[in-house]
Amino acid sequence: MTGSPLLGAREIRELAEQLGIRPTKKLGQNFVIDPNTVQRIVRLAGITSASKVLEVGPGLGSLTLALLEPGATVVAVEIDKVLADQLPLTVQAHLPESAGSLTVIHGDALTLRELDFEPDALVANLPYNVSVPVLLHLLRTLPSLRSILVMVQKEVADRLVAGPGSRTYGVPSVKLRWFGDPQAAGNVGPKVFWPEPNVDSGLVRITCHEPPKCNSSRAEVFAVIDAAFAQRRKSLRAALSQFAGSPALSESALVAAGIDPGARGEALGVADFARLADALGQSAQSARNA
Repeated sequence: MTGSPLLGAREIRELAEQLGIRPTKKLGQNFVIDPNTVQRIVRLAGITSASKVLEVGPGLGSLTLALLEPGATVVAVEIDKVLADQLPLTVQAHLPESAGSLTVIHGDALTLRELDFEPDALVANLPYNVSVPVLLHLLRTLPSLRSILVMVQKEVADRLVAGPGSRTYGVPSVKLRWFGDPQAAGNVGPKVFWPEPNVDSGLVRITCHEPPKCNSSRAEVFAVIDAAFAQRRKSLRAALSQFAGSPALSESALVAAGIDPGARGEALGVADFARLADALGQSAQSARNA
């Protein structure tokens, strides 16, 4: 290894061989082998010595070391026990002065419920197969998050940052905007990974904000979003008819929310869905009181 504490391709492969690790598709394992890429991610995430970072899927520790290098406190959640056990040893070997700033949790990020730690940043190379569920789950679970920088499959990145009216705008696009403002932060080619994936990756930066003001709960608004996009080619009047109780009730709620009943779900922003959920809730309450 050179004077840099970061892991390169040779170190990654040697460490994997030492541990008997073969990257698996099941766990979405594609290890970053390029120090420049992890430094770029840390820079775009704005990580400093004051940052309290949650990392998901640290793998062999490429990004972990880059997060620790500026002095951040890092909690890393790793589902693979061999990798979880190895990560503190890797940090001790490559960046010993930061070993005390790392906590490793062996577990599944999708079942994470609470932490003895309030992260203000989430920075992760998310496994392709669970990236959206993990992202939305952590946003629901950890209200202390203020900023996020994730690397995901390019196709997923495009969906996350898409706006109303876009061909790629859908359920993840809307739900993510309940929590924050997503922006594309750059592309990453396959050659920085081992093994090389068959697709490009994209970086998504999210600045967290308060949810839209409404009387409905997040679950109620998300249920309306799901119903609207379940039949995305239909007008909202038709797509929400069963959800509302009838086409007439669907149209009435849409009009009350100031939304064209002939529009499709892909035309609405998250604030529109919040108003619509309130209108549908009022309609349901009126029907119960009748």
